[in-house]
Amino acid sequence: MSSKISRIRRARKTRLKIAELGVKRLVVFKSNSHIYAQIIDETGSKVLVSASTAEKSVSSSIKNGGNVDAAKMIGKTVAEKAVAAGIKDVAFDRSGFRFHGRIKALAEAARENGLVF
Repeated sequence: MSSKISRIRRARKTRLKIAELGVKRLVVFKSNSHIYAQIIDETGSKVLVSASTAEKSVSSSIKNGGNVDAAKMIGKTVAEKAVAAGIKDVAFDRSGFRFHGRIKALAEAARENGLVF
């Protein structure tokens, strides 16, 4: 089984558990050159808040979008946007990625800036 299929299987189990809880979820996706974060509503049909290193406003202030510093910036940005939109409690959906490196940095930055998960 390839590593991508394994990651997708882990992600599916997490998403099913979050759907049972019925809370908004903070979804994270990483590629080699960028990191993306979105807050999706309980039904999974609407993106409420999003931030990524591919956005012009963010990419102009960072040198590399695929490192821990960029992940911290995205975590801070998505948390600030969420608090401004009235969202405080979310479930963390790491999309099957291991909780270390960029994923961990994004999660810690989001917690420091007002999100609870």
